[in-house]
Amino acid sequence: MKPPAFSYHRPHTVAETLELLATLEDAKLLAGGQSLMPMMNFRYVMPANVIDINRIADLAGIEERGDALAIGAMTRQRDLELSPVVQRCCPLLHEALLNVGHVQTRNRGTIGGSLAHLDPAAELPAVLHAHDATLHLRGRRGDRAVAMAEWSQGFMTPNLAPDELLAAITIPLWPTGHGYGFAEFTRRHGDFAMAGTAALLALDAQGKVERVALAVTGVDTGPVRLSDAEAMLLGKAPEDALIAAAAETAAISVPGLDDVHGSKEYRRKLAAVMTKRALLAARARARSEEAAHG
Repeated sequence: MKPPAFSYHRPHTVAETLELLATLEDAKLLAGGQSLMPMMNFRYVMPANVIDINRIADLAGIEERGDALAIGAMTRQRDLELSPVVQRCCPLLHEALLNVGHVQTRNRGTIGGSLAHLDPAAELPAVLHAHDATLHLRGRRGDRAVAMAEWSQGFMTPNLAPDELLAAITIPLWPTGHGYGFAEFTRRHGDFAMAGTAALLALDAQGKVERVALAVTGVDTGPVRLSDAEAMLLGKAPEDALIAAAAETAAISVPGLDDVHGSKEYRRKLAAVMTKRALLAARARARSEEAAHG
């Protein structure tokens, strides 16, 4: 199928983009286009105006800023995947990116596009939720900073006004030596996840959990932080039985999402399995780093 007729706009600056967003009716931003264009072709969305922001160089880039990583919203997923800075500073993001679609789609897809589209099964929102990221929005009425915990407002509905632009993301970095793990279940590699978990884990000198963050995707309308499971792990040695119990607690705490691919009960079971796998991977890496520096 082909999309219905629309007006095409190609701004070269953020200021031009914000002016178009403020004055045009029924406008959609075109970033990587890996989600928007298929939806337009199937006529799931039919914007009157499409604003192509691919030529705004200021919206892309990766920069380490002390204890945080700053990423421009138009940074391609493939660039993030191959970035030595991301691999060193934010290995969980690198690992999750290997599960995002295929190389061909990651060549065009952007981190900002994934966040603004906010598919319930998207990997990147869960990773950024675990990292307590901050999203930076630009608008003609002023700028805003939104915590990732406040980003999802419902099914494919981000905390983003029609006249605002997601410009950048700031990711607080975990200390060197932390463990991380990402696990998801898909019917085939590259498919949308039916359930997935992002895990971050830091151990103290006694091998007990000093800090932990868990977020799941694919099981609700947006990424879900597993606070109850995190509380179970804090201050304790992450042995197998405790990890299994925390994973089961995680599954119970998720509201769940029913669709043609699976029931909410099935997704909760998958969430428990993926949480256990992600935590085991994070524990192994944390213990390995601890042994290497012990």
